[in-house]
Amino acid sequence: MLFTITYTGENPADLGYLLHKNPARPQTVELSFGRAHVVYPETGPHRCTAALLLDIDPLDLVRGRGGAKPGGIFDYVNDRQYVWSSFMSSAISTVYGTAMAGRCVQKQELADTPLDLSAGLFMLPCRGGAPLPELLFGPLGYEVRVEETAPLDERFAEWGDSPYINLSIRGKMRLGDLLNHMYVLIPVFDRQKHYWVGEDEIDKLLNHGKGWLEDHPAKALIVRRYFKNLRSLAHTALDRLDNGEGALEEVLRVEENGDPPGVEGIAAGLRITDTPDQENTTYPRLNTLRLEAVLAAIKKSGAESVIDLGCGEGNLLRLLVKEKSLTRVTGVDVSRTALDHARDKLNVDRLPDSRRPSLFQSSVTCRDKRFRGYDAAALVEVMEHLDENRLDTLAAVIFGDARPGTVVISTPNIEYNELYGISGFRHGDHRFEWNRARFRAWAEETARCYGYEVSFEDIGGADEKLGAPTQMGVFVKRDDMPRILRGAPCA
Repeated sequence: MLFTITYTGENPADLGYLLHKNPARPQTVELSFGRAHVVYPETGPHRCTAALLLDIDPLDLVRGRGGAKPGGIFDYVNDRQYVWSSFMSSAISTVYGTAMAGRCVQKQELADTPLDLSAGLFMLPCRGGAPLPELLFGPLGYEVRVEETAPLDERFAEWGDSPYINLSIRGKMRLGDLLNHMYVLIPVFDRQKHYWVGEDEIDKLLNHGKGWLEDHPAKALIVRRYFKNLRSLAHTALDRLDNGEGALEEVLRVEENGDPPGVEGIAAGLRITDTPDQENTTYPRLNTLRLEAVLAAIKKSGAESVIDLGCGEGNLLRLLVKEKSLTRVTGVDVSRTALDHARDKLNVDRLPDSRRPSLFQSSVTCRDKRFRGYDAAALVEVMEHLDENRLDTLAAVIFGDARPGTVVISTPNIEYNELYGISGFRHGDHRFEWNRARFRAWAEETARCYGYEVSFEDIGGADEKLGAPTQMGVFVKRDDMPRILRGAPCA
């Protein structure tokens, strides 16, 4: 990943003094997760550019260095060594730490002076293009320019556009301020931090945000995303930040209702509204509506035991364990890290035995006898993370081998992405997204093959032409199906 800073003005080579890095020679700094290289590709009479190149060893991520856990969300194929992330925040803090603090013995007056600076952020995770960068950097006095998103792969147009952008910002400000802006705002774009986020992060945020974050119009959004939506930490930080005037109330509103499409919804493609043009409209979170719909379908089925396949960090499990009608609740995920987070979020060890869910690691594309014996199964936003050629295997495992009485499956409706301003998929890990006709055809054929009946439900505000953002199929097992078809894939 690459970060450039350009100084245009009198004696531009003074940038080397400010950064404490000599323009005449390349320098390398060893980090716990790789190496940071500092070079000066441009040292002319009118402009000077410093480039920070971060070189991450992906094998170290898998082996547990840099905060990753073996068998967790990092694997041998990931984007961490290419895109802006918390690794870059750490590198900036380590390599340019003195400059961030605004100290320069040789040129202290220059360090205290607003300069004509520009910065280049290459391969920055950002869904939705320009709205989020402008929302974050515009109020700080930057001129923001976003390079058009390129296709993920020119050979496969159906994969859509890349979720990464190249961002250029320019403004007249102190170098230390620019570096602190970078440190705080990087996690707002990419919330997958490579280290454990604890209470010490509050002091870091307040320290690096001092003098600008308390007056930022999007401070509630910045703080919430900086802490990866960890509410207690965000609440504490906002309460301490400028005495929490209005910010804490705003983040509570956001948590309850979600962000309007013009802010985070357009950028991330994850929020919905039925009436986007009305003022003071309540914007329900799509994920909340989705979980409520899945829970309602499970309760309607009369199930007493349920297994959440692909449970992630336990959002649905948190609702299921509260239902007194459910005597047995299980969560399954392929990621050990996700299961650890689910265990922490649910406070599993503190729950009474009757309410304590069972959690174990497995894959929905591998036959597992532990999947059997449940009245209901839920796959919430799971199938689109698989390659399409693996869906027959998923169907055989769930409908053919496990055979719960009810199966609830939700998945995005790609038609609705037009309203989010997204030309590709909603998430970088999605292998496909289907329109309503394609999902209905797959669901009906799967139901026919394995002896189920399926009904469909739209989740979220439905557009007359494009449908709803999420589509859900509820499969109910038929007892009268001929035995020869049970568990047998269709020809």
